[in-house]
Amino acid sequence: MTVIVLTNCPPGLRGFLTRWLLEISAGVFIGNPSARIRDALWDEVQQYAGQGRALLAHTTNNEQGFTFRTHDHAWHPIDHEGLTLIRRPAENNRPAPIGPKPGWSKASKRRRFGGRG
Repeated sequence: MTVIVLTNCPPGLRGFLTRWLLEISAGVFIGNPSARIRDALWDEVQQYAGQGRALLAHTTNNEQGFTFRTHDHAWHPIDHEGLTLIRRPAENNRPAPIGPKPGWSKASKRRRFGGRG
């Protein structure tokens, strides 16, 4: 079983994948192609994804029973003692919110940031 999930990819790529896989929801493709076809499809996805993101998951003979690959995702797969896990970006790498913190009074917002609070 093979699953490919596309986010923000060109419509032509989605049309290309429907030749080999069934689109069960917008951007979600499933099927059972051979390993050679699956790898060729993934090469095409990586080449034509543009600004979009892609995820490929397929069955394999390992402890988890599946493996996956990503293209342009903030979350990356890592190997941890033989298991493939997802590493999410750290919270401290996210930009700080702009503007006053919640809970400030209107007067203190005006003093600090000017204008109407």
